[in-house]
Amino acid sequence: MPTNNNFYSYSKTLPQREQYAKNRLSRIYWNYRNRTILNNIHKEANIILDAGCGEGITLEKLTKTYPNKDVWGIEIDKEKVAICRKHGLTVTEANLLQLNTPSETIDCCILAEVIEHFKFQDAILVIKEMYRILRKDGTLIVVFPNDFIFKITRIAALMFKEAFYNTGHLWQWTPGEMEKQLRSLGFRIIKITNIPFLIWPLSLHCIMVAHKPK
Repeated sequence: MPTNNNFYSYSKTLPQREQYAKNRLSRIYWNYRNRTILNNIHKEANIILDAGCGEGITLEKLTKTYPNKDVWGIEIDKEKVAICRKHGLTVTEANLLQLNTPSETIDCCILAEVIEHFKFQDAILVIKEMYRILRKDGTLIVVFPNDFIFKITRIAALMFKEAFYNTGHLWQWTPGEMEKQLRSLGFRIIKITNIPFLIWPLSLHCIMVAHKPK
């Protein structure tokens, strides 16, 4: 998760790797979510960016799955950058709104549980940056949570600390609103998947796949 007080909310988040390691149910679901992301990466994508990679759990999975591809992450939180590098991951410390990445150089950009940490207008600017750095026919994968269902699920699982902590989310996206915005910015929608159920109001995440036209 990217953090910067100038553009979006920062809260002291629960340590991602600690949560991943200690909770078997969460680990099973996170792995399932990551497999769904990986299944939507085109086999011809050689340069893959995990934008707002947090502590690098997804980035580590990407790196191990594609050892012969150029896989790297961007994260603004210095502590999370250090954790990623401790695990041997390639990460650049940068703000998603102020990237130095050259235009049309990335084959696949992943925004996994990042976009909800921005105010609406700043989120649109981040998506525009992803469009700019993607090569023509490149893929954007956006993953965002259903906060209400997450809270209900965690309460049901007696995970009260996780259910009531400050997520720092500034906007609750829906599949319809995300699809509308991506189309308006020039993307072509390829797939919309709600997990673990097909119906958004009952699901934990939406995974949306879009292409930048040639």
